[in-house]
Amino acid sequence: MSTLAAPNEVVTRALLRQVNVPGLDRPAALITLDNGFDHTKPNTFGPGGLASLDEAITAALAADPAFIAVTGKPYIFCVGADIVGLPQLADRAQALEIGRLGHRVFARLKDSTVPTFAFVNGAAMGGGLELALHCHYRTLSGGAAALALPEVSLGLVPGWGGTQLLPNLIGIPAATQVIIQNPLMQNKMLKPKQAAELGIADILLEPADFLERSLEWAAGVVRGQVTVTRPDVDKDMWAGVLYFARETLNQRLHGAVPAAYKALDLLETAKDADFATGTAAEDEALADLVFSEELRSGLYAFDLVQRRAKRPAGAPDKGLARTITKVGIVGAGLMASQLALLFARRLQVPVVMTDLDQSRVDKGVGYVHTQIEKAVTKGRMDKNTAAKLYGLVSGTVDKSAFADADFVIEAVFEDLGVKKQVWAELEKIVSPEAVLATNTSSLSITEMAAELEHPERVVGFHFFNPVAVLPLLEIVRGERTDDATLATAFAVGKQLKKSSVLVKDAPAFVVNRLLTRFLGTVFAAVDAGTPLDVANSALDPLGLPMRPLALLQLVGPAVAYHVGGTLHAAYPDRFGVSENLKRIADSGQPIVVDDQVNEDVAKLLVVGDQPLTAEQVRQNALDALAQEIRLMLDEGVVAEAQDIDLCMILGAGWPFHLGGVTPYLDRTGTSERVTGQRFLPRGAASLPA
Repeated sequence: MSTLAAPNEVVTRALLRQVNVPGLDRPAALITLDNGFDHTKPNTFGPGGLASLDEAITAALAADPAFIAVTGKPYIFCVGADIVGLPQLADRAQALEIGRLGHRVFARLKDSTVPTFAFVNGAAMGGGLELALHCHYRTLSGGAAALALPEVSLGLVPGWGGTQLLPNLIGIPAATQVIIQNPLMQNKMLKPKQAAELGIADILLEPADFLERSLEWAAGVVRGQVTVTRPDVDKDMWAGVLYFARETLNQRLHGAVPAAYKALDLLETAKDADFATGTAAEDEALADLVFSEELRSGLYAFDLVQRRAKRPAGAPDKGLARTITKVGIVGAGLMASQLALLFARRLQVPVVMTDLDQSRVDKGVGYVHTQIEKAVTKGRMDKNTAAKLYGLVSGTVDKSAFADADFVIEAVFEDLGVKKQVWAELEKIVSPEAVLATNTSSLSITEMAAELEHPERVVGFHFFNPVAVLPLLEIVRGERTDDATLATAFAVGKQLKKSSVLVKDAPAFVVNRLLTRFLGTVFAAVDAGTPLDVANSALDPLGLPMRPLALLQLVGPAVAYHVGGTLHAAYPDRFGVSENLKRIADSGQPIVVDDQVNEDVAKLLVVGDQPLTAEQVRQNALDALAQEIRLMLDEGVVAEAQDIDLCMILGAGWPFHLGGVTPYLDRTGTSERVTGQRFLPRGAASLPA
């Protein structure tokens, strides 16, 4: 048995029982994975859990069962390796040992002469899904919430057989999607129907009686009454798919995520190598990656998203939160319409929109109805839910409809005077306890509320576009915002299923301030004479989700110019105003087309004669980020550097392998060179000293 020990491991026990199944002449062996906690603490595998599974398999085989099945506790199958223990591994030999241990135990199910089944009753990720792949057959519950091999997003590879088993089960195109593409798309999960269609599961069953139906189906397989057919895997396309995948990675990541390239190599091995050779290659890859800076940043980022995001630093006592029974939305444009749909879906309370004229109101309500119809058509919403939502969302030009609203949010033009006028008018209509929330992206909450009779109930509620996709919500406390308002804002954010971060009232808050400084530095290089294509590709080695000019185009040059102006007024020494950016905004032309610089836009620019190299552009941008983050921390814009990273991950899509941003700045020495100190202690998101 293994000499590995994980003192902090929450051991997932493999509980064995004999089950009599109608139609079989002897009992089946059912192994249930259970760590003793409810679904909020999922099953994972460390050395202790693997040892328990090993013992259960031994005992099951000794009983000569009709078949062996593995399932999980309610709602959870298993979410993989206990990654909390990875930083505790002392050396490469231990990393190799944990890989080999998992392979040895799981292979017992693959090599068993007794039929083996995985009854995937709930979330199955990483090593949990790999365990299921080792079984001869798989049933899947339609209620399984999360199915994935997410390791690449953390800086790892599927290290317990996934890279070898999956492509030979479902084919190389689908396996590449699950193992590489999905993790790099903000860790996209498979839905049960998708997993079944790909061939990961042999049959999809309803969750209500999942275990009974799984046992019944398995008995049919054992008796020969159920025949499982799987499509042949086309190996002729293997090399072409992997070549295309590698080219795509090069264009997108430029070598920045070693785990993605390791995964490609392992998928290539899976084509012709025997299973033992392939899994040995997984062991070596895992051991290499465990001691990489990217993994330590990935684990840090994962912890932020899974833990810190659920316990926002500085949030007041949730018991102070007021109950929300009706929501008002000022505006009926695209952002306001997205908000209306989100509030109605999550809060299940009436939502009313207003705007200047009936045509705008009708357009906003129409957008909501269209999105509901699309959700029904795509099978994402049932007709009963749709009917309820139709009834909850309404629109009017009469703001007196807000009289009984408990929470009113404005999404009007980004102008302080306009927003102050909106609140001055509304304060005469709504109750004194109603929360007034602003979706401003850069303006002062304190100034916005200054002339109101009840400034204490105004709070910043800054969403990121698209509202339905990006999970970050910056909750901004003005100088006079009280705890009850703030607690209500956090409670609403939680109901909306957003990850909320408390932010001090400072220009552009966190994400927009950093992105504006970042883009401003890049565009300053363009103003100096750096060719657009050089500036655009300068940050490629970081593996960011978008190049700078594509991000600028997404934000909108006019919006970027406006936010830049706000920040220039506040911090003129660090935030410039580029007239070239205004020229681009006024032209209405796209900056990039198919990721290539639009040469017609380049001709509009008035530039200097001091071009920078790509390396200089990159270092200037990193230096600017380090300086701005240190200033924000000194100003108390957020509680800690961890909140900066959480905001950049959830609001800007910055990748796990950077840890958001501060671990990368520490890793490259930029933090100490620019600010004289690291943002995080050594070892917190990096290898120990």
